[in-house]
Amino acid sequence: MTLLLALLAVLPFFSSVLGEPITATSEFPGSDYQWEHHDQEALYQILRDTNEECPEITRIYSAGESVEEEDLWVIEISDNPGKHEVGEPEFKYIGNMHGNEVVGREMLLLLIPYLCKNYETDPDIKWLVDNTRIHIMPTMNPDGYAAALEQLEERGENAWSTGRANAHEVDLNRNFPDLDRIIFGRRADRFPRRHGLNNHITSHVDPRQLEPETRAIMSWLQEYPFILSANLHGGDIVANYPYDSSHDGKANYEASPDDQVFRQVSLAYATPHPVMSDPNREQCDIGGEDAFKKGITNGADWYPLKGGMQDYNYLHTNCFEITIELSCKKFPSNPNDYEEFWGDNKQSLLDYIRQAHSGIKGTVTDENGVGIDDAKIKVWELTGPASEEHYIDHDITTADDGDFWRLLVPGTYKVEAEACGFHAVNKTCTVAEPGTNVEASDCSFQLEEDNSTEGCSIEELESFLMNRLYPTY
Repeated sequence: MTLLLALLAVLPFFSSVLGEPITATSEFPGSDYQWEHHDQEALYQILRDTNEECPEITRIYSAGESVEEEDLWVIEISDNPGKHEVGEPEFKYIGNMHGNEVVGREMLLLLIPYLCKNYETDPDIKWLVDNTRIHIMPTMNPDGYAAALEQLEERGENAWSTGRANAHEVDLNRNFPDLDRIIFGRRADRFPRRHGLNNHITSHVDPRQLEPETRAIMSWLQEYPFILSANLHGGDIVANYPYDSSHDGKANYEASPDDQVFRQVSLAYATPHPVMSDPNREQCDIGGEDAFKKGITNGADWYPLKGGMQDYNYLHTNCFEITIELSCKKFPSNPNDYEEFWGDNKQSLLDYIRQAHSGIKGTVTDENGVGIDDAKIKVWELTGPASEEHYIDHDITTADDGDFWRLLVPGTYKVEAEACGFHAVNKTCTVAEPGTNVEASDCSFQLEEDNSTEGCSIEELESFLMNRLYPTY
């Protein structure tokens, strides 16, 4: 199957997808489909129906519970559900974080059976499912949704804020540990960068300050090696990328070290979306001030916030997450509106998943071919005729089997793998320019032991010793 890497975000116009666009079957869900709002019971029924129809490629599990003890249901869609396959990227969609922002929830409840029903007949869908471990959580805030739906049924409309928060009246997108302050503090030399088990920033937080839904997501992120994610919201029509927070609390463009990558994946969603990409569309806000170029925006440049989920994903894990606003109306009173939303979003939903196959991938092994977990992957962009090195100050780490994925825009890079007790190795790896019909470039490493633990963290020493005592072959 033909695959093309997405063009750089700085180009005036480029394809938003990797390879030829996946053809979204126009007949689905069919002319006799009953458009409706789906409560928690109906949501779970869709997951069950899909699992019964496609048991070989689906698995249902709960990532945790809400305040009211409702399950945060997830359906996994993969050719080998329940298992991480070495070399296969893990992707997630999360909907309905704000309970009264429901379009994303309904779009995911359409995407789930769509992938199932087209798996055997559409070779592009089959490739996507066979080569990506896809996790879809239609609602992160079932309690908020229930409150919003109740008001809609009683009054015929939903207020702007009713159901937004969880049952404790906490905005879940302000409840994650604020790791941006450490980044901005590091810039000002107030304190050094801190590292967690996967070499990303950590912050000690009183668990009582975190809502059960937040804790569930944080645990979920540690359980699976996600590399790309989107959090679906409502209230505007735009793809929003990190950083969400600003150094001074004011609206400023706060670029992350991976700003080019975030622009690339954001455009992958926005470009095929007929409304999001329309420069002449009517703005959602009354004053018409939020005009987004090409349908994307830096979060802090739009409006800064603290404790957001997308920045937490990026700063604490290997996962790159963006927030996608799908509609001006948060909770459409007429469920027939979902038909138009599905037409606008189905191509973008598919194209965005495909972005998990951009950049580089590989494995880090020892001399016996055994995967090394928690190995650091450092990247320098090589630019100009002299191949000047620019360090991208965001390391990632290998998963349990030693495999890794690093999203990058087309270009040439120096990539280094290092692990406690091993000699570091670097090599030049190239992410192909558009038109060369390749997937993520392989950039694997084999490391030699040096029996030195100098500079190793406690966590790295523990991992090194465990691998020595209990090697796997």
